[in-house]
Amino acid sequence: MNATTILLFILGLGTLVVGAEWLVRGAARLAAALGVSPLVIGLTVVAFGTSFPELAVSVQAAWSGQADLALGNVVGSNIFNVLFILGGSALLAPLSVAPQLLRLDVPLMVVASGLALIVGRDGAISRLDGALFLCGLLAYTLWLIRSSRRTVAAQRADRDAADARPPGSIGQTLLDVVLIVGGLTLLVLGSRWLVQGAVAIATLLGVSQLVIGLTVVAVGTSLPEVAASFAATVRGQRDIAIGNVVGSNIFNILAVLGGSALVSHDGVPVSAAVFVFDLPVMLGTAVACLPVFYTGRVISRGEGALFLAFYVLYTAYLILDATQYGGLATFRAAMLWFVVPLSAAMFTIASVRQFFRGTDPADEQASGSE
Repeated sequence: MNATTILLFILGLGTLVVGAEWLVRGAARLAAALGVSPLVIGLTVVAFGTSFPELAVSVQAAWSGQADLALGNVVGSNIFNVLFILGGSALLAPLSVAPQLLRLDVPLMVVASGLALIVGRDGAISRLDGALFLCGLLAYTLWLIRSSRRTVAAQRADRDAADARPPGSIGQTLLDVVLIVGGLTLLVLGSRWLVQGAVAIATLLGVSQLVIGLTVVAVGTSLPEVAASFAATVRGQRDIAIGNVVGSNIFNILAVLGGSALVSHDGVPVSAAVFVFDLPVMLGTAVACLPVFYTGRVISRGEGALFLAFYVLYTAYLILDATQYGGLATFRAAMLWFVVPLSAAMFTIASVRQFFRGTDPADEQASGSE
C-alpha cells in the first residue's frame, strides 16, 4: 500500500480534529461576545460553515449539468446528519434539547424536508422553487439573530451589575473570528484529504467503486459536521452539537438545494426512485427527531444507538438495491413490518415513561455524562 495514501488519510483525520476544535472554541466565545446564544451560533455560523462542502459540490454539479448529483448530495447528507451524527453524538453523551429547537428549528427542518418532497412531485425542483428556498433561508437567519439578541439582552438586564460578564475586547473578538475561519478552512481541507485517502485505500483493497460512492464519497461532504458536532459534545457545548445538525439540514435544503436549482438551466431533476424512496426517508428522519427530542428533551444513548442502527440499515439497503440483490424484497419487508413498528413502539414507550417520570433533562444529561 502506498505510504503517501496512508499519510494523506492520517493527515486528513488530524486536520479535521484540529479544525473542529478551533471552530467550536471560536464559535462558543463569539456567541458570548456578540450577545447571541451558543445554540444560534450552532444553527448559523457552525452549521452553515460546515455545509460549505455540500454547497460547493452541489452548485458546481448543477452548473456543469449534473443537477441530479446535487439532489443526491443534499438528501444523503441530511439523512447522514440525523442518523449518524446525532446518533454518534448522543452515544458520546446524552444531548439536552433546547426548547427553541422544539418550537421552531426542528419543525422548520420537517417543513423544509416536506417542501422538497412536494415541489419535486412534478419531476423537478424549478428555479422559482430555488429562489423561494433561498428567501426562506434569509428570513429564518434574520429571525434567529434578532430573536436571540433580544433574549440574551433581557437575560443580561436581569443580572446584577456585579455578576454581569464584561464584553470581550475587539482583539479577542477578532481572534475568535480567526479561529472560526481557520477551523472551517481546516475542516474543508481535512475532509477532502480524508476522502481522497479513503477512496485510494478502498480501491487498493479491491472494494468496488459502487461501494466507495455509496459510503466514503457520500459521507465525505458531511465530515465537517461530524467533527464539529463530536468536538462540541466532548467540550460540553451540546447546544452547538445539536444546532449544527439541525441548522445544516435546513441550510442544505434551503441554500444548497435552492442555490443548485437557481444556477441549473432546467432546475434540479427529481427521479422517480429518489421521489419514492430517498426523499421520503429524508422526511422520515426529520420527523423522527420530534418524538426523540420530546422524550424529556434529551437524546439518550439508547436513542442515539437506534439512529446509528437505522443508518446502517439504510446504507445496506442502498448497496443491496444497487447490486440487484435477490433478497431485497425480503429485506424491505423486514424493514417495513418489523424494524419501523418496533422503533415507533420504543419511542412511544420512552415518551410515556418520561411523561410520568417528569425527569428534568438537565439532571438526566448530568447523570448520563458521569
